[in-house]
Amino acid sequence: MFANHDQEIYDYLDAHRLVRRADLDAVRKKAQGAGRPLADVLVAEGIIQEEVLRERLSEYSGCKISSELPASPSQQSIAELPPNLARAYGVVPVGADADGIELLTGDPFNLQTVDDLTFVLGRDVRLSFAPPDQVAGLLQRFYGEASGGRTEELPVAMTDPETARADGELSSDDLAAMASQAPVIRLVNDVLGQAVRDKASDIHFEPFEHEFKIRYRIDGTLHDLTPPPRHLALPVISRLKVIANLNIAERRLPQDGRIRITLAGRAVDLRVSTLPTQFGESVVLRVLDSSAVQLDIAQLGLPLRVEQELREVIRRPNGIFLVTGPTGSGKTTTLYSALRGINRPDLKLLTVEDPVEYEIEGIMQVPINPPAGLTFASALRSFLRQDPDVVMVGEIRDLETAQIALQASLTGHLVLSTLHTSDAAGAITRLIDLGVEPFLISSSLQGVLAQRLVRRICPHCRTASEPSPELLAECRLTPDSVADRTFFHGEGCKQCNYTGYRGRMGIFEWLRMTDDIRRFIGEKAPRHRIQLKAVEQQGMRTLRAEGLRAVFEGFTTIEEIIKYT
Repeated sequence: MFANHDQEIYDYLDAHRLVRRADLDAVRKKAQGAGRPLADVLVAEGIIQEEVLRERLSEYSGCKISSELPASPSQQSIAELPPNLARAYGVVPVGADADGIELLTGDPFNLQTVDDLTFVLGRDVRLSFAPPDQVAGLLQRFYGEASGGRTEELPVAMTDPETARADGELSSDDLAAMASQAPVIRLVNDVLGQAVRDKASDIHFEPFEHEFKIRYRIDGTLHDLTPPPRHLALPVISRLKVIANLNIAERRLPQDGRIRITLAGRAVDLRVSTLPTQFGESVVLRVLDSSAVQLDIAQLGLPLRVEQELREVIRRPNGIFLVTGPTGSGKTTTLYSALRGINRPDLKLLTVEDPVEYEIEGIMQVPINPPAGLTFASALRSFLRQDPDVVMVGEIRDLETAQIALQASLTGHLVLSTLHTSDAAGAITRLIDLGVEPFLISSSLQGVLAQRLVRRICPHCRTASEPSPELLAECRLTPDSVADRTFFHGEGCKQCNYTGYRGRMGIFEWLRMTDDIRRFIGEKAPRHRIQLKAVEQQGMRTLRAEGLRAVFEGFTTIEEIIKYT
């Protein structure tokens, strides 16, 4: 109930003395630990009645409580509120008249809905609210399931920028006018809403000579949507730039921005990147949906021994802990989970990131700004004058950042960071390649976690399969060595969009420091010797070995393991 509005509810209840601050603080801590909305825990603990809370929040937001849920909407109101808008804003129509349209919402705080829909529909909009689960039920009953990613048919009477005027002659006013046309707004809202529902990690808008592609990345793989008309590329991209507060007239240089929207009552951040191409600007949106991410070490899927040793490392007062892997392997999620695991009122935690992906209460988070001179190294140097206990550096990219991070870990600070290396042992050789002295690494490094994300086999269409001898050979297996094993794959079904996969899981390689490993570092031993020693001495399981274990347990396929390890 009222997810993503914990701070507003806390401030309101505190300011009006409806709940004692001590109780509020205790419940907020409990809600954060459980990953639940503050309002839900307040009601569950009996600190405030649900009806009283709704009534008070209604007064606060100016959004009246609906005393009676609509049995069925009028045909006029259904005709005025298309399904894509209803789903995108999480509203259902109550009725329509000459004065406007009345809508039911489960989120009384999202007053931006009124402005957006008033503009899009060209009608006055009035909001009333009811419990979010009841609104979701009405939304399902009135509008049914979503379209599964197909964009709606758009009116063709819109201005076509390709035929109206040459691109170079379009002014910022022309672009703004195109971006504000109702069909463009509806298309963008539909695409963004569907991406969140499908749990996409990225949305790609790609203009080509004769086509305008829109693609989602789901579970690491790109999927095409039904492409809209080519002439909508410029208005749609302009719309995205408008809501990301970018310069819509600048189409020759890359730009970066951020969009914060509420979709179906959920606050979602979108990281925006534009890139000029031959046929227009390509735009990629990274979806940062904090409600869909479990920032909890217990939810990462770490083997029990690895989880226990990782928790022990991050509870130490100093040292450095590294996470390695390619882009998109979940490194940031792991670091955030570690930070949440040690975030206590008696500790000061600072992060420097590029950019800040998820906001964590109680942690000071700083986005880098290289044009202004704020880099990882300069921020880290300033951090040490802020009396921190724990510091997270988004990525170690150069010698200066590496040296400051390692020296900070030797002077009473716990430092967490990431590196782009293929495995855990590679992190050590990478630091040496950057120019860090081996003695500095051996005395400060506490552990390295390498990780990958592989797709899970869809549980709805999972069937036994027989891998080819060629696939087995790539994993150094023979048909005889796996004769007693059962392999699985996904046949493809509606639940997984006929891909055979649904969701992802992590596979991990954990390297902890021992005296022998530190001695190898001092000798500048090659990566494979460090890895072999860790396997022999610690029983470390390599990424490939962990991947094969997941295959043998029926979670994923050999093809995925070969692709990612």
